[in-house]
Amino acid sequence: MSTFIMLTRLSPDSVRSPNAYELLERRAAAAVEAECPQVEWLQSYATLGPYDYLDVFRAPNTETAIKVAALVRLAGHAHTEVWAATPWDQFKDMMHTLPEVEGLAVVTH
Repeated sequence: MSTFIMLTRLSPDSVRSPNAYELLERRAAAAVEAECPQVEWLQSYATLGPYDYLDVFRAPNTETAIKVAALVRLAGHAHTEVWAATPWDQFKDMMHTLPEVEGLAVVTH
């Protein structure tokens, strides 16, 4: 399973009352559970800035992650962005397997 980060910005028309947030959450969660039962939700955060939420989830592939984003868009009248994420230790291990590139300057501090 791969890890994905999803940023969500709700349409202002979809949250006209404080209760709307929980209604949208339940609607989106039910849709994801019904259509993508293999998805594992790891964390959800409310954020300040251009996005309302940041969610971290695991999915078997990119196609499933795209379905999750589409379901959240439909259920929440929202804009979503989904990014694939790799744990830092795995990223460093991958970098150690790459060949050195001649003429590439490496800056260390």
